[in-house]
Amino acid sequence: MMKLMYITNEPEIAKAIQNAGVDRIFIDLEINGKYERQGHKDTVISHHELSDISRIRNVLDVAELLVRVNPLYEGTEEEINEAILRGADVLMLPMFKEAWEVAAFITLVNKRVKVSLLLETYEALLNLDEILEVEGIDEIHIGLNDLHLSMERTFMFELLSDGTVEYACQKIKAQNIRVGFGGIAKIGQGILPAEMILAEHFRIGSEMAILSRTFHERSSNLAELNQRMIIEDEIKRIRDMEKQLKLWPEEQLLQNQKDVQLLVNIITTKILQESY
Repeated sequence: MMKLMYITNEPEIAKAIQNAGVDRIFIDLEINGKYERQGHKDTVISHHELSDISRIRNVLDVAELLVRVNPLYEGTEEEINEAILRGADVLMLPMFKEAWEVAAFITLVNKRVKVSLLLETYEALLNLDEILEVEGIDEIHIGLNDLHLSMERTFMFELLSDGTVEYACQKIKAQNIRVGFGGIAKIGQGILPAEMILAEHFRIGSEMAILSRTFHERSSNLAELNQRMIIEDEIKRIRDMEKQLKLWPEEQLLQNQKDVQLLVNIITTKILQESY
């Protein structure tokens, strides 16, 4: 089964999501440069703090705790040390471009926790072979939002339909490194339906996905989340879909790939028309 991740700094939500079967709770400390990149977009910019790591750690007994730190800067070592001290299981490096940044991050982590890379710049994609030569990478998640902005694409799932995601995943998997990409909504929802994206995860060999803001409908507390869904039921629908995908013949997976390409083209065209 795929590792499902949920971004929150609310302990009640974290506990409930863990109990519903989500594998990881995701604390997002990244803020440096984010407004410049995404401030004009309809995206969620988290305002999590180092103290949130301790608050979430205290309620988790099964799920892993992943912390996305800031891109490398003068405070990276201190940020890493405190995140580990407060109980992070996995540290994620965003917005890197070259192998030396990855090597520097891994050196600072010093094998104390798992290292996750967030591949989300065009330069990192171009330098992927060199990056994969760096020892100590436990996993790589392909961040479609910033990557599609970096590549000047219109719709983030263009990177799925045009083969970019598959190209990167194949290279990463060839080095026996766990790989994942993007986010998914509830089954039956999403501008690109979640079940179509899950089928592409399965076909490509992706092993991780984030439960997107569309999944939780921007719920800010557990009461809001419970009003909008029965959490256990929605996670079960995803897990049931995964079981179904294992039974799909190759022709069905390839047909879904074609359907994704067609729908992405339709969505992209509509976005472009509405922007004029």
